[in-house]
Amino acid sequence: MLQMEPVSMLTAALVALMGYFIAQTIYRLYFHPLSKFPGPKIAAVGRFYEFYFDIIKGGMYIWEIQRMHEQYGPIVRVNHRELHIKDPDYYAEVYSSRKQEKDFHAVSAYGMTHSMITTLDHDHHRFRRSLLNSFFSKRAVASLEPMVLEKVNRAAERIEEAFNQNELVPFDKVFAAVTADIISKYSYGRSVDYLENKDYHNDFRDFGNVAGNLSHIFTFLPGMMGVVKVIPEAWLQAVQPQAVGFFSMRNLVRDQSLAMLKETRRPGYKSPEGAERNIFHALCDPAVPEKEKEIERLTEEGLGVLAAGTETTARTLTVGTYYLYQDKSVLHKLRQELKEVMPEPDSPITWAQLEKLPYLNGVINESLRLSHTLIMRLPRIAKDQSLAYGEYVIPPGTPVSMISYFIHLDPKIFPDPQKFDPDRWIRATEMGERLSKYNVSFTKGNRICLGMNLAYIELYHMFATMARRFDMDLHNTTFDNIRVDREFGPGLPEGKNVIEGYAKVTKVLTE
Repeated sequence: MLQMEPVSMLTAALVALMGYFIAQTIYRLYFHPLSKFPGPKIAAVGRFYEFYFDIIKGGMYIWEIQRMHEQYGPIVRVNHRELHIKDPDYYAEVYSSRKQEKDFHAVSAYGMTHSMITTLDHDHHRFRRSLLNSFFSKRAVASLEPMVLEKVNRAAERIEEAFNQNELVPFDKVFAAVTADIISKYSYGRSVDYLENKDYHNDFRDFGNVAGNLSHIFTFLPGMMGVVKVIPEAWLQAVQPQAVGFFSMRNLVRDQSLAMLKETRRPGYKSPEGAERNIFHALCDPAVPEKEKEIERLTEEGLGVLAAGTETTARTLTVGTYYLYQDKSVLHKLRQELKEVMPEPDSPITWAQLEKLPYLNGVINESLRLSHTLIMRLPRIAKDQSLAYGEYVIPPGTPVSMISYFIHLDPKIFPDPQKFDPDRWIRATEMGERLSKYNVSFTKGNRICLGMNLAYIELYHMFATMARRFDMDLHNTTFDNIRVDREFGPGLPEGKNVIEGYAKVTKVLTE
């Protein structure tokens, strides 16, 4: 019987592998269902091109996609299986209420597979979302107003303390502490009280930053989070100091989940009602299937809620505050409007009253538009339905994505798009234009951000408080602090994993 030498076996294996790669390349270029869609051939071969820009160059594929659109038009093939569309008027078609799924590779970026936000299947996602929907309705969030005001006022006290002590205000950290304190209190009935930390240390924020830094690696190596979980904490912290927050937050949520499970499983347990009932009560309720109460699932759901409820809104507040105090004419106009409903800086005010103020609405909309909180591609898959785009028919099962950054800075919709102009929203309303349909910060459709109402109540009250109570000068804070150079989920400045803002309070208003 003939036996192959080891060298011959290796050669044969390499030849077979090369043959497979060549055959696969030919198929993807000329016979794949997406072969007729425009785009660079190198991108159609596989994910190597994307890997180069997002892993080797670090979060830069977004700019290559922008270049592709400039060359090939509004629809391009960005890898062998995904299409990207750059057309604001098509957004509602991609992010619709039809039955659709998320893409495995895209959700891998979060490093979680068991949370609602990363659930692929449409029906499974709908069930998981139904457990939390009631907590984030506008009515439910409005009932939180006293607690939100308590945290906002505590932030104002801390800012006033900085004024009295002639210290700088790290307003990005202040806002992240506010949002973390609120979402933690609402999630499991106990605030983490980051506003009480002298330096506003925030494990929630650290968790999000570490996860963001690893997002592209997770996309290409979906099992990598499993490796990260078993790496000794000391080792990971030596490489990434913020990892201490990553582990602290994960352990906190895991312990809380275990404690809640234990409580809900004791004989005679009765689920709390009304204000006493929190998000973890709902997730651990006896009526929820046991499969949905596995500890890893509960931990990831909690992490998703807490991280998303902290950094995204804090980032929007940071960007808006930068623009308010960078252009004092905008601040003055907002303050004059607020004085109509808040005659004194600390006059009581409600969310319902603030929502009626046109210029404040414009400030919030511009802050959302320019904060670029999530600019990663968010593919959706219509499994059983073709989509039509111009002359193209997109086959069922194709991941189709859009990037919010391109919509929010589209000069055809937002002239002079980098300008912070709250009046543009007032002008649009007066002209009967529905500009709000192009505000996609929370996405659209059946996967729209669950925490949108909570974000809005925080934005309204925090902006009103800042504008009505404090004069500040920015300190070593320029557009470079908030500019978008790279994409790691959110848009980030070069060399930073957060956006930062510092200011010196020059006056605490008394009238």
